[in-house]
This record gives sequence, structure tokens and C-alpha cells, in this order.
Amino acid sequence: MTRARVTAGARLHFGFCNLSLARERLYGGLGVGLREPRVVLEAAPARNVEASDPVVRDAARRSVSLLSVPGARVSLRGGYPRHVGLGSGTQLALATHAAIARAHDHEPNVRAHASGLGRGGRSGVGVGTFESGGFRLDVGHPTERFTAKRPADGSWQVPPTGARHDLPEAWRFVVVVPAIEPGKSGAAEDDGMSAIVERAEPAIADEISRVLTQRLLPAAAEGDPERFGSAVSEIGRLNGAWYANEQGGTYRPPLGGIVDTLGSSSAITGAGQSSWGPTVYGLTTETSVEKARAAANRALDRAGVDGETYVCRPASEGARIEDL
Repeated sequence: MTRARVTAGARLHFGFCNLSLARERLYGGLGVGLREPRVVLEAAPARNVEASDPVVRDAARRSVSLLSVPGARVSLRGGYPRHVGLGSGTQLALATHAAIARAHDHEPNVRAHASGLGRGGRSGVGVGTFESGGFRLDVGHPTERFTAKRPADGSWQVPPTGARHDLPEAWRFVVVVPAIEPGKSGAAEDDGMSAIVERAEPAIADEISRVLTQRLLPAAAEGDPERFGSAVSEIGRLNGAWYANEQGGTYRPPLGGIVDTLGSSSAITGAGQSSWGPTVYGLTTETSVEKARAAANRALDRAGVDGETYVCRPASEGARIEDL
């Protein structure tokens, strides 16, 4: 047994392939792992669970049960804003589990245990990016299994990866986190997703499929930022048609104006909202970072809100798990 440290990057969630019960597969998440911002935590064996952070403490309690170990002392050393669309909940839970496993000389297997941690119930993007980074598409869940209500924790498997690509080293994502109310999470998110799935228009899924197969996947494979950005923007807009009643529009107000300002910049090839927001992203390249950052700050000013701006590299690797 030893002390262990896990470092895991954030993720962007571009949307889902299908939210209609009229199609065979439900969900099918699309997103990308980021190298930063990051979660950093450490774990050491203990007789019981010790963790000051409530999210980490819950994940630690579940993890010691799943791993059949007595306990762990878990310390959060670094993090980033929560419930803003960057996947912090999943990364914290998986990092906690991996650190406790390594501290007790178990081989971390986050995919096998994610369901027991309450993660991967709709999208597999967060689990996939924790494992190996990259741009990812998962295959979703069988509609007859999931319906509008997510099954109980521990009773599903994380959807398998359907496609994964490393994005070019020169690409950057300008990530804007407006200082407004966090996005939906927990029971509120479950209720919102159930309402969306119950009335989702299936024709939107057909259009997303066309954009995915004809534009997004080829652009990811070929490293074409213009086509990738425009396809991601279109898929985000189409997802917004499903979400409109639950979030007050195609994008959650006032994020539509921020997306528009980012998208109108010559330095940015595509813009959208990550998950329930309020995080908004734009795709650029390393040679246009300063112009893209200026566009992000201008977008916040025009929206009349404060916020944080990050320039993030796409991740080509998953979380780092190491002994101390």
C-alpha cells in the first residue's frame, strides 16, 4: 500500500446524437478531453473514509465499498469550477476511485466501477476522456433499457466508445465560464433530461447523424479545424432545439450572445455551449490564441457579465495516476 496522486483534465460536452425514444439508441455523447483546467487529488490507505470535500467524500465511500478496502484518506489538491459544464463531478469521482485503488495496490478500472459511482449514466464522454483523452463519440444506450428515466446506480454499463481521435497539437479551445448560476446537476438535471427525452423530436437526431457522419467525423480524422468547428457548432445548435424548453432557448440565456460573438470572430472556427452551461467554448489554433482570447473577453463584456477565460489544449492522454 502507498500514497497515490491522480491528475485529470476537464472535458467539453458538445451534445448528444439522439434524445428521442423513437430511435434504437438513446444519448450517444460527443465531446473532447482537455489538458487543463485540472483536478488533482491524493489518497492514502486509512481505517475509514477521511475527506473534507463532500463530493470527494461521497466518491470515496462508494469506492471503498466497490474495492472492498477498509478506507482511505483523500485530499483535494487542485480543482476547477463545478457544475459549469466542464465535467468536474465525473472527473472528481473517477480520480478519487483511481487514487484509492492505486493506494491499496489495486489496478484502477474506472469504466467497470463508474456505474457504481453514479457516473456514465447518459454520456460516456467523461469516463472516456479520463481513460485516454481525445475527441470521443460513444454509442449510447439501448432505448428500451433506459427510456426517459435513468436506471439506479450500479445497474448500467458505461456506453462503449464508437469513435476516438486525437486532435491536432496546434488546436486550442477558448473556454469561457460566465459568472452566473451553475448549470443543472443532480436531481434537477435528471428531471430536466427526462422531460426532454419524453418529447424530443426524432427528426433532429436524423439531422445530427448527417452532420456527424458527413462533416464532424471526417474533420476529426483529417484534422480540419474549419470543418470540425462548423460541425460542432451545428450539432450544438441542433441539441439546443431539444433543450430549449428546459433552458430558455437554444442556448441558456445569456449564453446565446456569447456564442454569437465568439462565432463571429475570424480567429474562431466554431462555438457552442458545453452541457447545461454556463461554459461556452470556441475552437481556434495556437497562432490565433490572442485574437480568440480578445473575442472571449469581448463576448463577456457585451453580455454584461463577469467570468473566467481559459485557453485549453486538447488532451491526447487520460488521467495521470502515480505513486508518491
